[in-house]
Amino acid sequence: MRTIPLGSQGLRVSEQGLGAMGMSVWYGPRDESEAIATLRRAVDLGVTHIDTAEAYGPYENEKLIARALGARRGEITLATKFARDFEDGGAQAHDGSPGHVRRAVERSLRHLDTDVIDLYYLHRIDPAVPVEETVGAMGELVTAGKVRFIGLSEAGPDELRRAHATFPLTALQSEYSLFSRDVERNGVLETARELGIGFVAFSPLGRGFLSGTITRAADLAEDDARRGLPRFSEENIVANLRVVERLRALAEARGVTAAQLALAWLADRGVVPIPGTKRRKWLEENAGAAGLSLSAEEVARVDEVSPYGVAEGAREAG
Repeated sequence: MRTIPLGSQGLRVSEQGLGAMGMSVWYGPRDESEAIATLRRAVDLGVTHIDTAEAYGPYENEKLIARALGARRGEITLATKFARDFEDGGAQAHDGSPGHVRRAVERSLRHLDTDVIDLYYLHRIDPAVPVEETVGAMGELVTAGKVRFIGLSEAGPDELRRAHATFPLTALQSEYSLFSRDVERNGVLETARELGIGFVAFSPLGRGFLSGTITRAADLAEDDARRGLPRFSEENIVANLRVVERLRALAEARGVTAAQLALAWLADRGVVPIPGTKRRKWLEENAGAAGLSLSAEEVARVDEVSPYGVAEGAREAG
């Protein structure tokens, strides 16, 4: 798999990454042996941009990656995130204070068993702390050699501009898929491109929906957090499956799967998708989208089938 520039600050990553969150939290039962095998298989396939966060567990996903890939640290680009302070046994409010920035990075370095984090994100902006203060402290981590590059997650255009003026950002991570196209309309994608900030798309398969493997709520485990999302209600699943079936028809005409088509559509926009999976089977299918080039006519057909706002149900609860 090719490596490509992410942003304009010098970082290069595999053209498709791997979101490791579901290996530890939120998406049903965990199987550590399969998760470790999946992480190692990803590196074998060239999917070397591995994405995690302190919140996933908390801490457990970072530790899992250390166990799985510690011996192969030099082969991977490691991204993690911080926001909430999970010390003292619970998830506290977001804390973007410089003091917390410094505490959080030391925890992640320890849990990941590494001397440096390749890409360090602020997972969510703390509304009580000016973003300049948080990003200024993150920039100090780069100067100190603890972090190579920094980024934000789910930030708006104004926040991006203010943060980037404080210390150059390498990446913005936000949800982006054929079912979640808000960043095309709210100025986020445009601003990132203008500033030379790379865009990393989480949930690029609509939290698994665009794979076509979810046809009813019963397909999700009892402890799968997606059961609580409006887009995965029984009624909305039926409506959204109609879109997936039309995408599948386009994909079959090209000789690929619906998931591969959805990932190629994102890559066509200069975006680095990080589809999450905890099984080698789906990892290998997703990786098959790398290098898949879509014609202008194919892109137009995909856009016609899955335009902005096509998905029924909000992407988040509440």
